[in-house]
Amino acid sequence: MSEKKPHETHAGDKPDAAPAEFDDPATSGSDDPLAGDADLRDQLEEARERGLRLQAEWDNFRKRARRELDEERRYADLRLLGDLLPVIDNMQRAIDAATKSADAGGLLEGFKLVKQQLENVLSQHNCTQIKALHEPFDPHLHEAILQQPSAEYPPNTVILVAREGYLLHDRVIRPAQVIVAAAP
Repeated sequence: MSEKKPHETHAGDKPDAAPAEFDDPATSGSDDPLAGDADLRDQLEEARERGLRLQAEWDNFRKRARRELDEERRYADLRLLGDLLPVIDNMQRAIDAATKSADAGGLLEGFKLVKQQLENVLSQHNCTQIKALHEPFDPHLHEAILQQPSAEYPPNTVILVAREGYLLHDRVIRPAQVIVAAAP
């Protein structure tokens, strides 16, 4: 037969005693009945500290995200403004040229080119003009400033645009101010 060592167990044998980590503090013979509670208190304190650290990290993340969002909003128009500055430069050149020349036709042509340049910049930034002239009146896109009787156009048709309207993507920046046909 094989000799058993005092702490060795074999299949089917029951160990003599549970390992020390599973000792019940109440029955372990310890003089302090709350000795096991010290471990629980330490674990609880560690968990509380972890919770406080996580909460502080979350607060820092929220503050950082808010700062970044505020900064992004503050400088959102930077690209658009950078694209508009050459248009202003060209307007100044047209004004300078007009003061030196008696030819008003050249000035008109210069401003037409500048207007086209400005419309191109707006289009690049998804800002488009609202089609209004001879279109059915749409209160979401148009602001009626007057109704005018007309035999030429059906009622509720835009017959004149007083001020152009613009969209940014699908959102109205400014509605078109229009005169709408009424029944004669």
